[in-house]
Amino acid sequence: MKLKNTILRILLLITISGFLPHGEARGQAVPGKDENIPFLVTFGKEGQTSWGDANFYSIFFFTIPKDFNRQFYIKVFDPDVGGENDEIQGVFDSKTRFSVYGGKGIDPDKHIESRGLKKTDNLRLGNLLASKVFGIEPKYDNKYYAFGPFNPTEGEYNEKWKSYIFKIVCEGISGDDGNMYRYFLSRDANNDLAIEGANGFTYSYTLRLWNDIKSVSHIYPYVDTGIVSIKLRNFDWDDDGSILVVSTYKQGIPVPISNEDDWKEAVILIQPEEIGKSLDFQFHKKQDYLVRNNNVVVTIENQRGDALQFFSSPIGGVPVYQPAVMIRKVQKK
Repeated sequence: MKLKNTILRILLLITISGFLPHGEARGQAVPGKDENIPFLVTFGKEGQTSWGDANFYSIFFFTIPKDFNRQFYIKVFDPDVGGENDEIQGVFDSKTRFSVYGGKGIDPDKHIESRGLKKTDNLRLGNLLASKVFGIEPKYDNKYYAFGPFNPTEGEYNEKWKSYIFKIVCEGISGDDGNMYRYFLSRDANNDLAIEGANGFTYSYTLRLWNDIKSVSHIYPYVDTGIVSIKLRNFDWDDDGSILVVSTYKQGIPVPISNEDDWKEAVILIQPEEIGKSLDFQFHKKQDYLVRNNNVVVTIENQRGDALQFFSSPIGGVPVYQPAVMIRKVQKK
């Protein structure tokens, strides 16, 4: 009995620490486990924005703790354009380029243009560490391609996070098909071995929703000190259900949703109880009928117009509503 109780306590500690089966830890996969998002999506540059991609590129950042002194890999799942996961337009004829950057110029706190939120921004700031173009290549379908190995000090150091920053840019350089892919930060090229304390984030989330009316996807922006309100913007929602904002203070506030090929925005007041925690943006699909292959773009900024990060592993954990707190209404714009 003592041995059984000891084993149960060990399993409980592993669960509380955030580790999942098969060596995967929260924050190593992008999208993360808690987000319940099947894929990121980037279309070829000849695509239509009405298909759910506002600019045909995406940028993600990875943080590597300064006390991690081993090599690591940034892995891309299903990087080619073709096969069962990708979105075909006529015939598969697209190419996608993935590029990994380190060095001075990529830290989005120091270099705002590194975030890539404006068309005039330079996506290629920093030192190019690795790059590869993928077309129709079945050998990569439903498989990982590993960039690396990299040393942590090849990134740009951020004192606030006590971490080295790396950036990966995905660009649809030709064609009009949609590339569905995921990332994984790993200590090994051939296995998913997580880096404790690492995380991934973006400032503009272009994502695919599940083809399942029962599914609920999430993204988790972090509310830092000094934020009194945020502006949530969503693009090309296609009237696919509802978007709710949940926190320790908010039970589930609905926000205006976009139609095809347009943006909608809402200003949401932030309460003191929400500072230093993550919000939970929940994507609830339409229940009347299935909207298939819905791709959506989401961005958020504070009252000063500064973009907020969406972390794959929510800072402070997934927020849980405390029913004793009164709910405030969202201000629609």
